[in-house]
Amino acid sequence: MATDMQRLVGTSEDDEEMGMDVKDEDEEDDDYEENGGEQGNASGMVGIDGGNEMGTATGDNRFPQHQQFHEQVGTPGGGTRRSRPVEEKERTKLRERRRRAITARILAGLRRHGNYNLRVRADINDVIAALAREAGWVVLPDGTTFPSRSQGQKPAGGNSTIVTSSSSHVASQQTPSPSLRGVASGHRSPLEYSASKGVFMPTPSPYNLSSTSRSQTSIVGDGEAQRDNRPLIGGSMDNADEKQIADLPPRLPERDLAGSPYVPVYVMLPLGVINIKCELVDPDGLLKQLRVLKSVHVDGVMVDCWWGIVEAHAPQEYTWNGYKRLFQMVREVKLKLQVVMSFHECGGNFGDDVCIPLPHWVAEIGRSNPDIFFTDREGRHNPECLSWGIDKERVLRGRTAVEVYFDFMRSFRVEFDEYFEDGLISMVEVGLGPCGELRYPSCPVKHGWRYPGIGEFQCYDQYMLKSLRKAAEARGHAIWARGPDNAGTYNSQPHETGFFCDGGDYDGFYGRFFLSWYSQVLVDHGNRVLSLAKLAFEGSCVTAKLSGIYWWYKTASHAAELTAGYYNPCNRDGYAAILTMLKINGVSLNIPCVELHTLNQHEGFPETFADPEGLVWQVLNAGWDVDLPVTSQNGFPCLNRVSYNKVLDHAKPMNDPDGRHFSSFTYLRLSPVLMERQNFIEFERFVKRMHGEAVLDLQV
Repeated sequence: MATDMQRLVGTSEDDEEMGMDVKDEDEEDDDYEENGGEQGNASGMVGIDGGNEMGTATGDNRFPQHQQFHEQVGTPGGGTRRSRPVEEKERTKLRERRRRAITARILAGLRRHGNYNLRVRADINDVIAALAREAGWVVLPDGTTFPSRSQGQKPAGGNSTIVTSSSSHVASQQTPSPSLRGVASGHRSPLEYSASKGVFMPTPSPYNLSSTSRSQTSIVGDGEAQRDNRPLIGGSMDNADEKQIADLPPRLPERDLAGSPYVPVYVMLPLGVINIKCELVDPDGLLKQLRVLKSVHVDGVMVDCWWGIVEAHAPQEYTWNGYKRLFQMVREVKLKLQVVMSFHECGGNFGDDVCIPLPHWVAEIGRSNPDIFFTDREGRHNPECLSWGIDKERVLRGRTAVEVYFDFMRSFRVEFDEYFEDGLISMVEVGLGPCGELRYPSCPVKHGWRYPGIGEFQCYDQYMLKSLRKAAEARGHAIWARGPDNAGTYNSQPHETGFFCDGGDYDGFYGRFFLSWYSQVLVDHGNRVLSLAKLAFEGSCVTAKLSGIYWWYKTASHAAELTAGYYNPCNRDGYAAILTMLKINGVSLNIPCVELHTLNQHEGFPETFADPEGLVWQVLNAGWDVDLPVTSQNGFPCLNRVSYNKVLDHAKPMNDPDGRHFSSFTYLRLSPVLMERQNFIEFERFVKRMHGEAVLDLQV
């Protein structure tokens, strides 16, 4: 039997780690007979000792009844019990062992990579409880689960939404966990991701959205809500049920934007639209979705060109096959393209549903020289992107990091010259750091960061420390060639640290020196890469993306911004130098999180002093003050009218004397949830208002 087990699932350290022992034959027979059938039925999701944890269903999970051999045997209690042929018992035990082995690996992965504190013999109950506690819910020993006091009253009857009788506000929805609202990287919104990858958690809204919330959050709603919102696979929305629009709940007055400036709207394609082999995934399904977008007059789509896919195996060997087919398809549908030069890893942040690492040959270099990656104070390396310390170091097989980026961009420009010449590619966004944003990877989920932690400084690889040492010596204080030793950890809060607290070291002589150096390295990196990008894409629109680090914005130190490289405390404008650098290079500014409401952040986490609206307005006005074209995108999934109206407020500011507005807006991102009927109706309405068209159901 041991041989059979090895043949099916092999050996694994995880199995030994988990201690997933298998029941003996008598125990399994008893369980089978008590349950009246096979223990591995896929409907039995909850096990006691891990035997049925993940409810894995296999093709031979059940036997036809006529194949079972029943024999009535008297029992001491006067009842009867069934006996099965030996072959069926053996097959059942093999399947049981395989399920346990798979579960062992899943739980080991959660413990090792997801920072879940699970007991050795954990089962699915422990996993669900861990996820619920991380989301801020209370889980009692008997399994009773309800929101904590900070989330509102305990739901009656198991409902996830309670509407007060004295207000139109939603009093309690599934409140986001402290691990939500991560760094804005193109994967967040008022519908935010929890740490259990792929689960949406809606935040409270200042409007009564009860009648539409089921369709907008059907991914976590009941099965009936999902069935009522079947994905739209083609055609126009012109024949949509008018009753759905008429049934929308009353909202606060909306601005009439008919005749306002035309702001192009793009939709970002799924992260995995091109697979790791540089092949287009599901071209037929994508073509249908592109035609639907075209039918509502979307201007174009945005797609990531992943460094880890195109130059995966050897330096300067580029594979563009999948992108060629994709671009041709977009051209046939008569949409335009925005392209992102993605020099970072995909798969380590909230919302990432695919894994695309850095090129293999870069990973090989990193194994022998891990200092090519950003490093924290504890010496942990982050392979999400290359350290800016090697921008001018020839450690990548004879090339510097900046040369590698330039060669990649030049290859793209030559390969797709015809698309540039005919104007199909309207904009190129250049990735400058983690998630493609110009910032340090100060909040890595893989190292245990959870919202609203302040993050950590990322300057401890040998190349960054060398730069710091030179700066300290030039200042005449060699002792300052170190990082702060009292800045806390990833999940600290400002007042818990000596560096970021009110009156802390961040505003002392050493603190000002260190933060000036730290932020200047960020500006210098952006300047080096963008100057070469303008050379590679001469005559084309190039843009750079900043990050929306909005938590702790209302504190004196702005700790989370400082660790990300934005030297923006309350007594200093930390974005002016960055925007001046963009202006010098003739590069547009891209800012995310324009759909977030500060009120929502206070309801969910009042202690974080978050202010996304204040941050957006600071960066937006600073960009416009130096005459930068500004593009934007939502930071989180955006599905309701409240969020769309917030985007419109930023895209077309009311009573702006200069008539300024966004040069374009990119919706993040194309998904089955967006294509549900009611959600798509709201999206089409939003597109019309961005284009300056009149809408019939304007609430005035």
